[in-house]
Amino acid sequence: MSERSGEAEPRRGGAGAEAAGPEARSAGGGKAKRPLWTIILALLLGALALWGASRMVWFAEFRDEGVRGTVLYTEPGEQRATALVPLALLALAGVAGAVATGGWLRRALGIVLVLAGAAGVWNGVDGIEFGGFAPGLPGTEIVLGHLIAVLGGILVALGGLAAITWAGAARKLGARYAAPGAAKAARKDPDTELWEALSEGEDPTDPPDPRR
Repeated sequence: MSERSGEAEPRRGGAGAEAAGPEARSAGGGKAKRPLWTIILALLLGALALWGASRMVWFAEFRDEGVRGTVLYTEPGEQRATALVPLALLALAGVAGAVATGGWLRRALGIVLVLAGAAGVWNGVDGIEFGGFAPGLPGTEIVLGHLIAVLGGILVALGGLAAITWAGAARKLGARYAAPGAAKAARKDPDTELWEALSEGEDPTDPPDPRR
């Protein structure tokens, strides 16, 4: 009776290990996806900030329009810094690239995004003024537009740095949907099994042991 109970215990332990296995794999998969979502979030927020800055007033002055009198003339960020919208679109394209690529391709994409982020920061700080606005001019909006562009550039650059750092650690978003048959076929490839057996010092031509 004691022998049977002793045999049952390892079985229970094995079942527990098997039950815990999927949970551990699930937890590991979740951790592997966090870097990818960090990259995506940084790029999305950076693109939104750059686009938002392009819609804000970046330049304003009062002009004498003759018959119309003195009018307020304004220029948005997309007119004063024409690179803002293309940089925002590049950051959005970077989201798709980060999702679809991995390894050295993701690192190359990360370098491009870092340069794009630096360009966004440069456009934000170029020509910025924190005072000296005439009464009636939207000085606060002008300064805020520049600062939001700087923030957007920083976020895009951080997304690029994250893509470089986690090029291998961050899983592709569609990796979990890969066809299981393809992975199984790769594991069952006879040439691969032959080379693995030879590398382990086994003779693949030997018949299998019937006792196994």
